[in-house]
Amino acid sequence: MTVLITGAAGLVGRGLRRELAPDGLHLRLFDRQPIDTPGPGEEACRGDIGDTAALAQAMQGVRCVVHLAGCTTDADMEAQIAGNIRGAWNVFEAARDAGVQRVVYASSHHVVGYYPRHRRIGTGTLLRPDSRYGLTKAFGEQVGAMFADKHGLRVLCIRIGFVEDRPIDARRLAIWSSWRDLAQLVRIGMQHPDLRYAVVYGVSGNTRSFFDNDTAFRLGYRPQDNAEDFAARVLAEAPAEDPAQVGTQVMGGWAANNDYTGPIDRIHEW
Repeated sequence: MTVLITGAAGLVGRGLRRELAPDGLHLRLFDRQPIDTPGPGEEACRGDIGDTAALAQAMQGVRCVVHLAGCTTDADMEAQIAGNIRGAWNVFEAARDAGVQRVVYASSHHVVGYYPRHRRIGTGTLLRPDSRYGLTKAFGEQVGAMFADKHGLRVLCIRIGFVEDRPIDARRLAIWSSWRDLAQLVRIGMQHPDLRYAVVYGVSGNTRSFFDNDTAFRLGYRPQDNAEDFAARVLAEAPAEDPAQVGTQVMGGWAANNDYTGPIDRIHEW
């Protein structure tokens, strides 16, 4: 099976390539940055998600797209529109046109980042984006829903928290994902026979999780890791958060601080 990974040169792309390498897939690696030394079963494909012709060519013979590319910071709105709105639309449209069966869309927990940390939320809750980045990632989820309904694509949206070898602060003890747990969710998106459209949280089985990941569990997700294994070291090493910042109280952390005005109590009103 040929799988196209957009944004394959980035942090998440490199990590997923390592995890998926034993699966016997043909990975087509699409990025505007050069792909260093593609491994066995990998094919480098230079291009930008803003280039519809390059996307169309990259989609040929592909069964599933893992869409990671886009604007990954809280940059200005023009950068968000180019990367996460036009870019997401281009990827879904190119997939539909090429007859691709499935899309795994890398969303973000920042689509619900203004929920207070004392809450526990599922995927059916109202969106509360904490940033321009979170707002435009939410757009991509809705593009996926429309293409699932209108064109029959099978779509899994993964609201990624923080994926790395280990969590690095108290907030990330709730939103951390190990690489193998994230790869397990991606495999569900690539293979689950009953998937039509679903949204899941890309987090491990964390004791302190903000998220009810019941949708993922119903799809067969069985996380192997728990951030609590790192908690003692993380809490001993991490600097204290500034209580005057709204990001200290909400799930999205740093992103929620950008451009925030007025009293922090407002975020508890709904």
